[in-house]
Order: sequence, then structure tokens, then C-alpha cells
Amino acid sequence: MATRPVFLPVCNGDKLVEERNFDFTWAPGFAEVQKKKNVKALHEQAMQSGIVSVLEISTKSETAVGKRLSAFSLKIELNGEFHPLESVYQGSKVFEKGGPFPEIFHLQPRDAKRFIRDEDRGKLRCFKLEGETYPLSPKNAFYDWLYIKALAKHVSWIVSNVDYEGFTDIEFNPAKQVNCQARAFAEFLSLAHRDQLTTAVSDFKYFAEWLPVI
Repeated sequence: MATRPVFLPVCNGDKLVEERNFDFTWAPGFAEVQKKKNVKALHEQAMQSGIVSVLEISTKSETAVGKRLSAFSLKIELNGEFHPLESVYQGSKVFEKGGPFPEIFHLQPRDAKRFIRDEDRGKLRCFKLEGETYPLSPKNAFYDWLYIKALAKHVSWIVSNVDYEGFTDIEFNPAKQVNCQARAFAEFLSLAHRDQLTTAVSDFKYFAEWLPVI
């Protein structure tokens, strides 16, 4: 058995996202077919609880839009150039022994992650991007903010065409990880429906104040 979350946008009140956890039978293994079995099992549990439509946001999604919304597929514009979102996130890290690493912004996401992982640089201290410093708390704030910034120019199309009640990322294990693209997308929708997206994109501190400290 495994427990994984479904994230639902919240369009009023003092939080952006509702997180609901579901237990389901886990199909072990790293093959894509196994991961898709887990997506299906999780979605079935969510639907039985009344969440009518659920979108998997990852490269393992059965839908084109779910794959396109994956952080590994998105690009973010910096100084007129587009870079893979995940690579910008990795390259913005500042450790005790080095960083940031803008030279890896252009790399493919897996290569950027490998660059950061393959050398001991000490503890992560903060993030730096385009001359600005971003704190580690809330832990998911900088990642989520980058994700939301990457989607902001497409808000009209997304709000009109992505019609789902809940969102998942089968690769996200809350016991081991902090960042989750499904949660970031739910935050994006919530901010868009509240007409707060423009402010959140332009003001990191404003966005971070919405998030619980996790």
C-alpha cells in the first residue's frame, strides 16, 4: 500500500490549496507501465471519494496537457532567453561551498540535476536568481514560484482548457520530497481565479506569504 496526495485549488479563504491523501495498492518497479498503474489506482481512489476529474501532471501522464505541464517540459524566460524550468531551479541553488550556477541553466533537466548531485557542496543556504536572493522557507516557495512564473503568460488558455478538479504527481513522495508540480499548478489556478496571479508573479514575498511553512 502507498499514500499519495491529490491537490485541489481553493479559490477563497486563507489557503491556496487543499491536500487530500489517499491509500491505494502500489505497483512496484521503475517501468513506465508500473507508474501509470499507480496513477490509475490513485485517481480511482480519489474519484470514489467524490473528486470527479483528476489530472496527472508529470511525464507519466496519459494526457498531452499533463505531460506539457510537467516541470521537466516547461521553460522560463530569463533576459529574453528560454531555459528549462528545472535547470533554472537547480542552477539557482547556493550552497556552503558554491553557487549559484547560471552556467547550467541551458542544460537538460536531468543533466542539471546530475551536476548539482555529483559533488558535495555542503548545505543548501538559499537561492539566487538575476541578482535577487530567495530564502529556503517556506521550503517549496521558490520552486513553486518559478513554476507559476513559467505558466503566467498562458493563463487565459489554461483557465479555459484545463478543466479538472484535482491534480497529482505520482513521482512525488511527501515522506521524502518537498517540491511537487501538481501542488504548484493547483496554486497557480487558485491565484488565477482570485485575480492575484500578476501580483504573485511579480512579488515573491507576497506569494510566499500564502504558503504554509512545511
